Amino acid sequence: MENNTQTLSNEVDIRREKIKNIEQQGQVVYKEKFDRTHTIEDARELAEGTRVRVAGRMVFRRVMGKFGFMQIRDLMSKIQVSVGINELDQEAYDFYKKMIDIGDFVGVEGELYKTQTGEVTVKAFKVELLSKALRPLPEKFHGLTDLEAKYRQRYLDLISNEEARQVFIGRSKLLGFIRKYLGENGFLEVETPILQTAVCGASARPFFTHHNALDKECNLRIAPETYLKQCIAGGFDRVFEVAKCFRNEGMDTQHLQEFTQVEWYASYWNFEDNIKFFQGFIKNLLLELTGKTTIEKDGVVLDFGKENFDRINYVETMREIFGFDFLAETDPETFKQKIVDKGLFTFAELEDYKSISQIVDFVYKKKIRENIQQPTILYNYPAALIPLARRNDGDERIIDVFQVVVMGTELCKAYSELVNPIQQRKAFEDQLVAKQQGDDETMDLDESFMLSMEHGMPPISGLGCGLDRLLMLIYNQPSIRDVVLFPLMK
Repeated sequence: MENNTQTLSNEVDIRREKIKNIEQQGQVVYKEKFDRTHTIEDARELAEGTRVRVAGRMVFRRVMGKFGFMQIRDLMSKIQVSVGINELDQEAYDFYKKMIDIGDFVGVEGELYKTQTGEVTVKAFKVELLSKALRPLPEKFHGLTDLEAKYRQRYLDLISNEEARQVFIGRSKLLGFIRKYLGENGFLEVETPILQTAVCGASARPFFTHHNALDKECNLRIAPETYLKQCIAGGFDRVFEVAKCFRNEGMDTQHLQEFTQVEWYASYWNFEDNIKFFQGFIKNLLLELTGKTTIEKDGVVLDFGKENFDRINYVETMREIFGFDFLAETDPETFKQKIVDKGLFTFAELEDYKSISQIVDFVYKKKIRENIQQPTILYNYPAALIPLARRNDGDERIIDVFQVVVMGTELCKAYSELVNPIQQRKAFEDQLVAKQQGDDETMDLDESFMLSMEHGMPPISGLGCGLDRLLMLIYNQPSIRDVVLFPLMK
């Protein structure tokens, strides 16, 4: 490590000295601009003999006396440049060899041709230093020892790693697709507050902060749901938001405290309409990003091209697992005793779960979710799990909810929304009981949201989809940090 540090220090000193030498010659090291005629990607498509001005970071160079090649690249593409004494005068060629280093940004003016091997190349008539890098690029950028640097210095990952470039280009395309697809289907994009005064919209621990000017405690948004429904109450027919959300929970390969999701809400839909819409959404998204409707994840080929995904009835399947009517349970301790008596789990495994909803969710994740591979719709959920969902007309203990689960991961959650203010207030009051039982992921009774519901809402169905997990699946990435440009680190 000491030798590496010393080598780096020497390299930085050498580059600093070059900067001084260039400035003493009256030249500007960090240029104001460079007039490109084409991007690298566009230049590669042009005919031989075309004159171009292209720019990028030099990532490779090989000098063979009076002739050689370098490679410059940007995010989207790379191109080979041939540099020789026949096209540059001696002074310019010496400057190129001695003063320009790997990692520097350069501008090249020249003519396109193809080498004997068919490589598209720019024959350089002029090479201009645009910006000097003080530090060299890493020679290797892979393996566990580099994970820390990979996330902290994402720019190095993007320079060195083609896979990373494709993931984050894909992320940008995903955001563009969402806005295009939803817009074409009658949805309007809106923005709702990140700084809020009630913890509502999902079951999660929030981040709290203090608003100095108002001398008021606030929380960061855990979901945009209640504000988007207020937009529906105000007359928006269909709305969506690409929302940064914050949940003060554990970190693992599938969870970060700051994450991005899209939520959309449509008037006059029920959850079955949303199932159809999401299946069309995900198929078209995959075609846009990958050109096919299948994904290979951890050696398994996942098929999103089916007309209808497989289905599992949540309540009926859980009844079979429990062997009794779990919807009738009201006391967490009694519920735990029955589960232990059935031999499903031990008291130690259930110890951290305080409310009925937490216990049910834990059993579902262990007994159902973990075993799902192909895209599967789970529907008919217990009402205790989601206070904001519409009760089923046949049994109010069940809510009209669905989730799409793939490879044990929940891609989205959607439901027919609860728009009955009397039932909604009762559901919020039940949340307060769960909080008293020790569940710290319950929702507050949001009076502003209740007021909007009391003024009337149409039938609604809404859906939330975590974009980070979706990208992990599409690009077969092992960690959520691999699809977030700048994840928070210790």
